[in-house]
Amino acid sequence: MHLTFLGTGTSFGVPVIGCSCANCTSTDPRDRRTRHGALLELRGGNLLIDTPPELRLQLLASRIDRVDAVWYTHLHADHVHGIDDVRVFSSRGRPPVPAYLPGELIRPMKARFPYIFDGRVRVPAGTSKPRITLREYVEGVPLEVLGAEITPFRVPHGPVDAFGLRVGPLGYVTDAKRVPAAALAILEGVDVLVLNALWRGRPHPTHLNVEEAVETAREIGARRTYLTHLTHFVGYRELAEWLPPGIRPAYDGLTVELAARGQDPPRHSAGDASAY
Repeated sequence: MHLTFLGTGTSFGVPVIGCSCANCTSTDPRDRRTRHGALLELRGGNLLIDTPPELRLQLLASRIDRVDAVWYTHLHADHVHGIDDVRVFSSRGRPPVPAYLPGELIRPMKARFPYIFDGRVRVPAGTSKPRITLREYVEGVPLEVLGAEITPFRVPHGPVDAFGLRVGPLGYVTDAKRVPAAALAILEGVDVLVLNALWRGRPHPTHLNVEEAVETAREIGARRTYLTHLTHFVGYRELAEWLPPGIRPAYDGLTVELAARGQDPPRHSAGDASAY
């Protein structure tokens, strides 16, 4: 199983429009962060986590030409509004792409994109629209997707909730302010953990900051933790030097091979000077 970080930034991305700070003008490619997205290569195909606005560019950059299913963590714009780029994977006679999300979000998803989900909307002959089949997942209930068992769990994200997932040795949490006890129980024993972390120092009402993410990672006890959903207030190199052993920033294009406890450690993509 492989995990590729397609986008590791927040809703603003990095560089931020109009900003000339050191990180926005950095020449280190690891400081360029598109909106959140990831891809899991599972036994039965490729599972896309969220559809951010830069999805097409992310897939091209990582040379990914196949998406077999989509998993949505929540419906904020930076996690959903690249949905039209799924169109290519259901065109040319291919079947609809299944998209998994909690039942409480199915109606809002349909309302936001009626041109996709309202069967009464017809496109002109010779054109196309995404063909996506919405499928429900239930908090805490394992679900088989592309040959893998995935367990979703709820995490608070300010006034709304987002959903993390556990699949084999991987625990994946984005857009969380904290990880509650029920989620901690599902994450017990993960080997690789992904956590959101905006910046160092001051707290944020809807996200973990770096210090909170480090404390959460220690509580969960994964062998390796990657921080994602990072802002332009943290540079890759400086943050990597500050973080304790076993915790590193992710960056766009980073690929990790996942192994269960006791097996060989994950391999990083070429060119990662911070591989550990």
